[in-house]
Amino acid sequence: MDPAHAGALAVLGALTGLLGTILGVGGGVFLVPVLVLWCGVDMAHAAATGLIAVIATSNAAAADNVEKGVANVRLGMVMETATVSGALGGGWLAAVLPTRAVIGLFGALLLGVSLLLWRRRPEEDGAAPGGPTGPFDGSYVDAAEGRTVTYTARNIPGGLGASLAAGSLSGLLGVGGGILKVPAFHIICGLPMKAAAATSNYTIGVTAAAGAAVYLARGAVDAPVAAAVALGVLAGSKAGAYANQRLGSDSVRRLFAALTLVLAVQMLRKAAHG
Repeated sequence: MDPAHAGALAVLGALTGLLGTILGVGGGVFLVPVLVLWCGVDMAHAAATGLIAVIATSNAAAADNVEKGVANVRLGMVMETATVSGALGGGWLAAVLPTRAVIGLFGALLLGVSLLLWRRRPEEDGAAPGGPTGPFDGSYVDAAEGRTVTYTARNIPGGLGASLAAGSLSGLLGVGGGILKVPAFHIICGLPMKAAAATSNYTIGVTAAAGAAVYLARGAVDAPVAAAVALGVLAGSKAGAYANQRLGSDSVRRLFAALTLVLAVQMLRKAAHG
């Protein structure tokens, strides 16, 4: 790989890490479409690279989110048991499904997530004015809004089901599962958007590692490409953690919805026209 190509991949990785950290999706959801649509990388290699980028993003951002109390560690670990199970099955399923079907599934899912988030109202979050009382409730200081946010986590079984689906998606598409985890934590479990994103970022590295192991066993990892992207991701993730402290939950939600809508249109067009 020539230096110019490696540099371009590192810049792409930095942008991926920046957005992935802010939105809690690890960045694979943005990286994989770019590699497939604009860089000409086949779906299997793009998915493997996306999973490695997710691992890098999670490792870079998780410590900061846990230290500040934004990530709900207890809830995240319970949900991760279901997610990892799904990721192992999804990685093997990717070997037998046709590429256009996978791309179409990806696009349809992104479109649905975007529409749900646009319709979401802040007052639907699980606010807990009296303070945390349940085992999965939480609170954190939102520096952007200048207040302490306290919430109640609800519908844990529904969250587990969504986490299983997120894991399957992770192994199948190389996106870490955050694209489903963040909306699941926010819409199903009632976490504020920033807490949902931070909790997702905390757990998706484990999910991605399970899926990446399957791709590695199949020989689908392009080491030079993955290394260049991962280096950029580490730098971008640090910038994303800084920016996240200055964005309110509603801003994060709207940004998440807008970007997933753009990517959904691109992926559906790719699936339709080949």
